[in-house]
Amino acid sequence: MLPMRSLPLSLFLVFVLIVGCSHNDIEHNKGLEKSIYSMVKDRTNKEIEVNSIADFKWDKAYLFEPYSTEEHIEKQLGVEYEDPSNISSRDDIYLLVFLNEGKVVQYAEINRQKGNFSTGGKEYLSPSEDGLKIERQ
Repeated sequence: MLPMRSLPLSLFLVFVLIVGCSHNDIEHNKGLEKSIYSMVKDRTNKEIEVNSIADFKWDKAYLFEPYSTEEHIEKQLGVEYEDPSNISSRDDIYLLVFLNEGKVVQYAEINRQKGNFSTGGKEYLSPSEDGLKIERQ
């Protein structure tokens, strides 16, 4: 049996574990970011076929511009989302958020690299329509 004075500490540790584990099982896909960076570096590329470099299951991907608020992101995604990139106060990245069956599964922070990115007017990308446009400055 635990002494009374260690009970609050034990409860706190259990709480931290529960919150830490349930907070986010969304993967920050740094490998995808590196692939995108190398494709952007090649100035002949005007578009990135995201599905060709994504090595996981996804059915929708949303692109968010710098300074996008968490509320805007949640509205677009249609699900609750706690933004780990803090894009609402950043102008150096775009945020690419992937969903599979209505659940956020991965995200990538795309460094602007003296350029802009777009979905070409589409609301979101899909595995069959996965062209991420590169607009260089």
